[in-house]
Amino acid sequence: MTFYPAIGDRATRGTVGLLGQVYIWMTAGLVLSGVVAALTVSSDPLSAFVFDNPVVFIGLLILELILVFALSAAAPRLAPGAAIALFLLYAALNGVTLSAILLIYTGASIASTFFITAGTFAAMSFYGATTHRDLTRIGSIALMALIGIILATLVNLLLQNAAVYWAVTYLGVLIFVALTAADTQKIERRMAEASDMGRGNPAIVGALTLYLDFINLFLLLLRLFGRRRD
Repeated sequence: MTFYPAIGDRATRGTVGLLGQVYIWMTAGLVLSGVVAALTVSSDPLSAFVFDNPVVFIGLLILELILVFALSAAAPRLAPGAAIALFLLYAALNGVTLSAILLIYTGASIASTFFITAGTFAAMSFYGATTHRDLTRIGSIALMALIGIILATLVNLLLQNAAVYWAVTYLGVLIFVALTAADTQKIERRMAEASDMGRGNPAIVGALTLYLDFINLFLLLLRLFGRRRD
């Protein structure tokens, strides 16, 4: 069992402040994605350009993957402004591709699912930030399980098996609930180390991690609670 310093400790106060920056940037990314998604579907030419051309849509997805890996790998060497720009660029591009859900699901079901996701995320992130239990093992198991469901999803694109689809959905929700708590704890520890050493862009890297946890949890819950348009 791991015990952390009292909240009055100077190092702990610094970590709490940095963790607050993580949440601020994560929220900024989510807001930007939402705004871009709304703008995309409100523009018929832009919407047609993205969704009527598979090459464009797949190209955007590939570009998003490149940005995620580039930001994660290069963050310690990037200037803060460059790291922020890459994160916001990723969030904007993700908003373009995520705008598809606005065309598929009703606005009411998207809103209700968002609030369910926000409540679940907040509870698990709070648990991860405050618990004395070491969540490293849980996070490792969840990550391995995530790789498994990604492979299962890819295989099911060919099989189109409904049972596999729903099994992946329910398991995915559990995985990202666990990852939210484990990632929050891991970010808190790494940010304390990075702050002490004066290196990296820990707030942006942490924001990207939690942003991805939130978005994936939201999309999986939307499969369960979303109502499709007629």
